[in-house]
Amino acid sequence: MYLFTSESVSEGHPDKVADQISDAVLDELLAQDPQSKVACETLVTTGQVIIAGEVKSEAYVDLPTIARRTIKRIGYTKEEYLFSADSCGVLSAIHEQSPDINRGVDRSEPMEQGAGDQGMMFGYANNETDIYMPLPLALAHDLVSVLAEIRREGKEMSYLRPDAKSQVTILYDDNDRAVAIDTIVVSTQHDEFVSKEEAGSQEKADALMLEKIRKDIIEILIPRLIRDRVKTPEVRELFEKNQIKYYVNPTGKFVIGGPAGDTGLTGRKIIVDTYGGKGAHGGGAFSGKDPSKVDRSAAYAARHIAKNMVAAGVSDEMLVQLSYAIGVAEPISVYVNTYGRKHIEMSDGEIARKIAEIFDLRPRAIEERLKLRNPIYEETASYGHMGRYPQTLTKTFTNINGETKQMEVELYTWEKLDYVDTIRQAFFGDKAGK
Repeated sequence: MYLFTSESVSEGHPDKVADQISDAVLDELLAQDPQSKVACETLVTTGQVIIAGEVKSEAYVDLPTIARRTIKRIGYTKEEYLFSADSCGVLSAIHEQSPDINRGVDRSEPMEQGAGDQGMMFGYANNETDIYMPLPLALAHDLVSVLAEIRREGKEMSYLRPDAKSQVTILYDDNDRAVAIDTIVVSTQHDEFVSKEEAGSQEKADALMLEKIRKDIIEILIPRLIRDRVKTPEVRELFEKNQIKYYVNPTGKFVIGGPAGDTGLTGRKIIVDTYGGKGAHGGGAFSGKDPSKVDRSAAYAARHIAKNMVAAGVSDEMLVQLSYAIGVAEPISVYVNTYGRKHIEMSDGEIARKIAEIFDLRPRAIEERLKLRNPIYEETASYGHMGRYPQTLTKTFTNINGETKQMEVELYTWEKLDYVDTIRQAFFGDKAGK
């Protein structure tokens, strides 16, 4: 037996605030000019937002308005947070994309568009959850996501503030089957809702607050998570074993948080964004990058492949690596690892070659197949880019002239199981329907 742990963070975590601002800027640019080339980085700290990066676009956007709107949606609306949508400073250091980079990407023939950078990207899937994601990460995401829902409703746990983190440790048997939830860690920012005067001392006040938060996490958050997010009886059974160790706000107090407590930067939560430490990661962040950057688009394509391959029954678990050279359209390599859990008489190398035949992995082809030249990214910037449910959403954008534009877009297209039949036919032939 062994233990495996994954973590997640809420939308109010400073790094995630930065990610969401970067992707909100990207969405605004794509809404006005779908061919925008964007690499937008954000830094947030006490009372301050700094937006930097490179952009090539026909669009013009109001960066302070985008930043403040995003911060307000997240929930930083009070001066006592030391970081507020209405009062924070917003500094722009955006400049034009290097023509040397652009020359390697744009082509007269669109399908020959080169990769926006070199690098390797990974996609992963397994079948231990209904969303084909590792269980520790799926639960960690759900914990902070449900906690944010409770905070926004304001009916229970009304002391909650936007910043929060979670961590889940699962006990697996030697056949990689989850047999118990070993540990759950939740750290949540909160109001100072018990005063020193009420309690008699600051130490006593801190103890009373911690006692209340721990009780509410176990008696309000966990039951709601099970009710609303746990879809399978196997996972429900893990919660019913009552052997879980809980660590709630282990430092004892978490009033100062968000960008006032810790500087946030775009791209510092790449493991939270992907697979929680399972599989692998190429190192490139996603947020703030348009899909010509294969750090983003090829990572989505690799997840799309891995998920559809597992769902098709080729393997119970799969890692897919794609690699690119800047300015070159075709991938340099396609690699597959099935961890010895495949159900076909093919080597992993043969599976990789078959994948390259089924999927067009040129950057422009990926953009078109997954509809990535649309303003779909702000929603990806918290609670994971992978393991989400595909959905269609109407989004409204307003330009600097006050003109509004409504767009119907598809979110999380890389999570669609739309290649399962094609894969089954390719790998199982006449046996595909049996």
